[in-house]
Amino acid sequence: MSLAELQQLERDNVIGTYARNPVEFVRGEGARLWDVDGHEYLDLLSGISVTNLGHCHPAVVAAVREQIGRLMHVGNLFYTEPAMRLAARLSASSLGGKVFFCNSGAEANEAAIKLARKAKREGDVVVVHGAFHGRTYGALSATPQEAKQAPFAPLVPGFRAVTADPNAIAAAVDERTAAVLLEPIQGETGVHVLSEEMLTAARAACDKHGAALIFDEIQTGMGRTGTLWAYQHTGVVPDAITVAKALGGGLPIGALVTGPRLADVLQPGDHGSTFAGGPVVASAALTALELTMEEGLLAGVQERGGRLRAGLERLDHVVEVRGRGLMLACELDIAAPDVVRRALLEERLVLNATGPTTVRLLPPLTIDDGDVAEALTRLGRVLES
Repeated sequence: MSLAELQQLERDNVIGTYARNPVEFVRGEGARLWDVDGHEYLDLLSGISVTNLGHCHPAVVAAVREQIGRLMHVGNLFYTEPAMRLAARLSASSLGGKVFFCNSGAEANEAAIKLARKAKREGDVVVVHGAFHGRTYGALSATPQEAKQAPFAPLVPGFRAVTADPNAIAAAVDERTAAVLLEPIQGETGVHVLSEEMLTAARAACDKHGAALIFDEIQTGMGRTGTLWAYQHTGVVPDAITVAKALGGGLPIGALVTGPRLADVLQPGDHGSTFAGGPVVASAALTALELTMEEGLLAGVQERGGRLRAGLERLDHVVEVRGRGLMLACELDIAAPDVVRRALLEERLVLNATGPTTVRLLPPLTIDDGDVAEALTRLGRVLES
């Protein structure tokens, strides 16, 4: 089927919530994608930080094939081994509490909001301007962006937004606060790193008033910043984290992971999901987690991230580079959407614009030095012209 035919099918049958690029991808391997005409692309987006281990990692593919041939689904009224093992591994590698599985990042944040509200009844949730936590109603209500919220008002009440400032967060949290929910690095609005002073102030305010500190690690987690979880770069330990995107190695899975204090707040019947933690996605996630934790991978993320950052800073029209590890954004003095489109169509380089002048780069954690150099060359040619 031709691209034109696919576009016609979309116009006739698909609700128009996406502005797709005019490319049909049919195969992926490592940091490379191939379109329907056989053209090869260098992927510096990873499906928005989903394929952190590269496309179709052989170990993840093998785990899925083996599991899907034995058992696909039974639901959460029964035990399956992959989910129980994955929960234990997630807990041990992070906060030491318990895990609730779901199907996406937005669902993980919904679970976190419910957890916080049950732990402190009728409490408010404090969030930070510039955040993005998802598009379902609770997660959208925690996303203080007028353009995203206004068409869907009224939203869920009880959310208060503050600037990313230590004094603002300290002033906003009080005895009415159930939780502070924030991203250690704000990804969807341009890769803005929250300062350690900000995170420390949030921790202190939550401790003072008995609120939960929840980190949305949906994009920053699974090694993206050079540690398994972004909070591990800091001295601040949250009460819970939300995880998704790269957790499934390319398959859809999310999780709420608690520390010990919040581990038993939710009880049978409080929350649930039909497909969550199914044996196929849990097998993929367990394999992806083990691969991400292998010795050397995370150190390589920081090394290659530094090399990519330094290369970006030398390119024409780049005025600032932000981020950590392989979660980077470059601010331009020209229109970012035009650059991203030309990079895709002229240089076969997959990037993402998160704003009028912001280009985001989320390459696979497994990208090698040669591909980093090639990516810089291709992007450089677009910017030079």
